[in-house]
Amino acid sequence: MKVGIIGASFARDAYLPALAHVPGAEVVAIASGRLSSAKAAAEAYGVPHAYDDWQAMLAAHPLDLVCIATPTVLHAPQTLAALARGAHVLCEKPTAMNAGEAKAMLDAAEAAGRLHMIDHEMRFNPNRARIAEMIAQGDLGEVRHVNISNIGSSWANPASRPKGDWWSLADQGGGRLGANGSHQVDMLRWWLGEVAWVTGAAPVVIPDRKDKVTGEAWTATADDVAWFTLEMAKGAIAQVFMSGVAAHNMGNQTQVFGSKGTITLSNDDEKLWFAPAGQSFAEITVEDPNAGLPGLNKGIWNVSVLGALREMAAAIAAGRALQRGATFADGLANQQVLDAVRASGTERRWVQPGQGDA
Repeated sequence: MKVGIIGASFARDAYLPALAHVPGAEVVAIASGRLSSAKAAAEAYGVPHAYDDWQAMLAAHPLDLVCIATPTVLHAPQTLAALARGAHVLCEKPTAMNAGEAKAMLDAAEAAGRLHMIDHEMRFNPNRARIAEMIAQGDLGEVRHVNISNIGSSWANPASRPKGDWWSLADQGGGRLGANGSHQVDMLRWWLGEVAWVTGAAPVVIPDRKDKVTGEAWTATADDVAWFTLEMAKGAIAQVFMSGVAAHNMGNQTQVFGSKGTITLSNDDEKLWFAPAGQSFAEITVEDPNAGLPGLNKGIWNVSVLGALREMAAAIAAGRALQRGATFADGLANQQVLDAVRASGTERRWVQPGQGDA
């Protein structure tokens, strides 16, 4: 399986270390906006070709799989180009700039008969898979509500981000809603099914910023705080609050409340706890067997992406559909929820996902 990668940063942290543990995977080329970044990643992992032009890379190599880890504004054009070249595609989240782009990606992949996955790698994390299993088999009874908070300080200092940082620019698809909120939406849909109604907002709390090196003033336009409440089609209520501008890093906390029990999970220590109704909490953590593999960087994101890549590779090799993971269909449903959050914040009302899609 010949693999091409567009985007060097996440590739260096996660894709390339993981692909070393995927049987049959051969990374033949990597492209980045900066040739120096592409060359550095290529040299570190023995990739023979490096480019600063992703279109030239796609034209030069027949690829079985293209992995895309670039600013969100590039996801749709790069995905469509890779599919047109006959490649299967693994694309980073958020899926696209809007639901219209996400639908175009899904339609093109289906028309081409290519496999498609959005890299919501938490679907391959054993603890989150355990939660999905417990919900499905009724261990929690009726799930009534879910609380998720992700509170950090990385955007709190106005001088914490470089000028032009794409994560802070709306026209590049940056912001907390896409960066973290898309993961939370995917997890909630995976656990609880479809979303019926949405209310929320994604404001910019600290627009006035300074370059962390030069001190030059610049304006952030992408959300540094995002929050939403989802009314799931099956009746559960899910509340998600995310901030990058807190004075302290409080981490990511997940709580699932059912009629027969409660689950808690913290990203800080990755300890999973369950309490049946009327009983105390007991730890039920599931260790990730991939965490100790040589070369993988630490952290659940870097480890879990291995499961996504292995599933993609196995499906390509066998000529079968994906058995696990988030497809572009999930990506479209996810994007409709994110679009609904933004519409809700602007219009100050509850919104149905998919309402007003192009």
